[in-house]
Amino acid sequence: MDKPVSLTSPGESAPAGPPPRPKPSHRRMALILGSLTAFGPLAIDTYLPSFPAISRELGVAPSSVQVTVAVYFLGLAVGQVFYGPVADRWGRKRPLYAGLLLFILASVGCALARSIDALTLLRLLQALGGSAQMVIARAVVRDYFDQHESARVLSLLMLVMGVAPILAPLLGGQLVALFGWRSIFWALAAFAALCLAAVHVALEESLPPEARRRGGFAMILRTYGSLLASRSFTAHVLAGSLIVAGMFAYIAGSPFVFMEIFGVSPQRFGLFFGTNALGLIAASQVNARLVRRFGPAGILRVLLIVAAAAGLALLATAATGLGGFPGTLVPLFLFVSSLGFISPNATALAMASQGRNAGSASAVLGTIAFLGGGAASGLVSALYDGTAMPMALVIAACGLGALAVHLLLGRR
Repeated sequence: MDKPVSLTSPGESAPAGPPPRPKPSHRRMALILGSLTAFGPLAIDTYLPSFPAISRELGVAPSSVQVTVAVYFLGLAVGQVFYGPVADRWGRKRPLYAGLLLFILASVGCALARSIDALTLLRLLQALGGSAQMVIARAVVRDYFDQHESARVLSLLMLVMGVAPILAPLLGGQLVALFGWRSIFWALAAFAALCLAAVHVALEESLPPEARRRGGFAMILRTYGSLLASRSFTAHVLAGSLIVAGMFAYIAGSPFVFMEIFGVSPQRFGLFFGTNALGLIAASQVNARLVRRFGPAGILRVLLIVAAAAGLALLATAATGLGGFPGTLVPLFLFVSSLGFISPNATALAMASQGRNAGSASAVLGTIAFLGGGAASGLVSALYDGTAMPMALVIAACGLGALAVHLLLGRR
């Protein structure tokens, strides 16, 4: 049996208590925690095909519907700041229950909304509920597994997560066509209810009472301050978050670039979007096999170079038109696929030494990633000029920025 992972940070004495329970199955953790972390992409991608229908029924401009996406990103970022310390103080399952219940109630509210203002507010509440799952899933992985095993489990977790961008737009489009846009939110509520049942039945509490943090608001501020002061933690969080931001720029810009510039039909758009998601999934599974041999740090270093090169190639294609649509697709595929290597390894390296601060560390990681993602997608919209340049420029900047952060801050 593998040696249990300590729940204490370096320099802390291990708290007295019963011996740790055996580690759970990697695959069971990937299935449960992957489903929980899929809340973010599911609640966004499933509902993208409903924008025209929502705009027509509620009598508002498409830009007003787009605000509900920005609000959702904001809720995911802010909510994670709250749930991280709560999970370190009260354990992992109680905040999960609270977040899932809030997500369910807000989803039902979205399904019943009669105005765009009500829908926007309820989307914010939905995101505040959904953010709990994302924070706590990463913290649970850190509770049970060391650096190398965490990278493997997070890679498996991305297999479950990666299915969401493939199936979500297809599912959302079918639901809108068959039952109307409100059915999407009923489906999200049902999915959350199933996850709530799975958490209750199959997920044990991973943070025992004797390992939990004590203290009030001052302790929370000190914890966040110490995390941000850690050069290694900050380097890995920023590098991973910038690549995630590039992914959000792709999500925001690809519908226009593919369909308006290159004339791709809505049906074929889903095919190309899904192909890139498959690349991400395949990369994450290759990473799970390679991490034992090369280690997360070595893989991260190489793939950050690949991501930066793909971003530059995309920018060159957008600026010159060289290669046409295939010339755009290939670097996009490489950039999106690189996330399957970069995200699990950057996360594992950032979380490795956090121990009892795992919830707060996960919150910082998620908050920065979603703030960066929201900024990147907003920048693509703000720079809109009828070409592929805004998307390419933001993706290239994210790839180069991630590599620069790693080289400047990641050195020991």
